[in-house]
Amino acid sequence: MNVSSRAALALVLGSVALPAFAADLPGLRAAAPLLAEHSSPWMIRVRGLVVAPQASASVSLSGSATPGSIKASTAVVPELDISYFFTRNIAAELILGVTPHNVKGTGALASLGKIGSTWLLPPTLMLQYHFTELGAFKPYVGAGVNYTFTFSNKEAGSMTAFKVKNAPGVALQAGFDYMLDKHWGLNFDVKKLWLRPDATATLSGTTPVTAKVKLDPWLIGAGVTYRF
Repeated sequence: MNVSSRAALALVLGSVALPAFAADLPGLRAAAPLLAEHSSPWMIRVRGLVVAPQASASVSLSGSATPGSIKASTAVVPELDISYFFTRNIAAELILGVTPHNVKGTGALASLGKIGSTWLLPPTLMLQYHFTELGAFKPYVGAGVNYTFTFSNKEAGSMTAFKVKNAPGVALQAGFDYMLDKHWGLNFDVKKLWLRPDATATLSGTTPVTAKVKLDPWLIGAGVTYRF
């Protein structure tokens, strides 16, 4: 083999070996673009949800404060969540669902019995961080804001004109997805919502009642995840 042939062979071998060697260098490896795991940033979840209010209230009868508390019933409802991933780790999630609750007096207000019932529509927008280095197990944490709409307010017993008012709130969240394949997974999720709506009613048709209600429900859900 002459000198020119040897030089040509060395050039070919060098062009093959250099990229492989460079790919093993930590700095160059970090600069390489990450391959997208999914073709779409969208994900949905459908959950069965237990909504457990931790209810109490500061009640005023004709302007005089009355110590006491209320109990709001626990509800089990379906929930739909829609998530959008800005990066592999950062996502926004919109939580949608409605919950019915019966309200009754307890403690010093026990004599009032059932006060009324209401439905809550509490859309909540969460900003989440997803941990993606644990294989199929993908935990996340989140924090967000809520605005709860009330409807179908109904009085009961000696109460009339019962109404729970709309109110803002804040929420914290922790949960995980366990992905069965690229698209489908199982989900478990816990949220704490701080919600303090005002309520009004009339007792025995004559006595105005106002209350600052502390609902602060726990929301515990499990369901199915689909990543597009």
